[in-house]
Amino acid sequence: MRAIMLGVVASLFFATTFVLNRAMELSGGSWLYSASLRYLFMVPFLLAIVGLRRQLGPLWAEMKSRPWQWLVWSFVGFGLFYAPLCFAAIYSPGWLTAGTWQVTIIAGSLLVPLFGQKIPMKGLLLSLIILAGVALMQAHEASAVGLKEVLFGIVPIVLAAFAYPLGNRKMMALTQGRIDAYQRVLGMTLASLPFWLLLGVVAWVTEGPPSSSQTLQSLIVALSSGIVATVLFFQATDMAKGNAQQLAVVEATQAGEVVFAVALEVLFLGVPLPGIWSCAGMLLVIAGMVLHSNAAAVPEAKKQRKAS
Repeated sequence: MRAIMLGVVASLFFATTFVLNRAMELSGGSWLYSASLRYLFMVPFLLAIVGLRRQLGPLWAEMKSRPWQWLVWSFVGFGLFYAPLCFAAIYSPGWLTAGTWQVTIIAGSLLVPLFGQKIPMKGLLLSLIILAGVALMQAHEASAVGLKEVLFGIVPIVLAAFAYPLGNRKMMALTQGRIDAYQRVLGMTLASLPFWLLLGVVAWVTEGPPSSSQTLQSLIVALSSGIVATVLFFQATDMAKGNAQQLAVVEATQAGEVVFAVALEVLFLGVPLPGIWSCAGMLLVIAGMVLHSNAAAVPEAKKQRKAS
């Protein structure tokens, strides 16, 4: 249950990404800066956190032992996750980005055969309830989206939805619990720096320096989503590793991003309140998350009774 609660809290902080990326796009900021500045800003904070915990040495040793695997899976888990999300903000409002991102719930379940496990069918079926709620919530608004928005605003998010859990799980399998969530986030951020620096250089050449507004908003995203949300989510997945069913549950908590994104857009971007069908969709999302929690809690309770 603690892992599930961490996942829900992480979804709140993750939701700020969709709202602020859209806000930066509407104010004329480049998606290249939205993507690169977040990870560049994350580095000093993560270095300070891991350094104060005296855990830099084990992380360096871990990264030096398999440098190419760190580079590849960090690029997949962070690069192919966040750059497409920022690009999609050009064509999609925050609610549509957050809604489409829920494909990651299904993606997480479908990826388990790559790690020698069976697809958790029960979890997959429960995930469909959440996705049905997302679809209902977005049906009216999505009907007004054109072909260009579908191709450039949705397809990149689907790519990101598969890349994020794949990179995360590959790094968990690679490190085998030898480092914690803080170390793993720092290591993946450092390993993906060549990609973010390249995007930053391209942005500087094509767009000039970033505005003070975009710089500040990128810093907020780095702190709320890049550090707080990412560390919380990685801690939650660490708790569930080795159990495909519970891992699917933790990843399903990210459906909360849809509800939080709608609320934040209404409050800060002046988006109209959702209609009755959107509210019904939110209820389905919440119901699916509760069912997921119960499905994970029952076998865990049985294990505890047997142990006692």
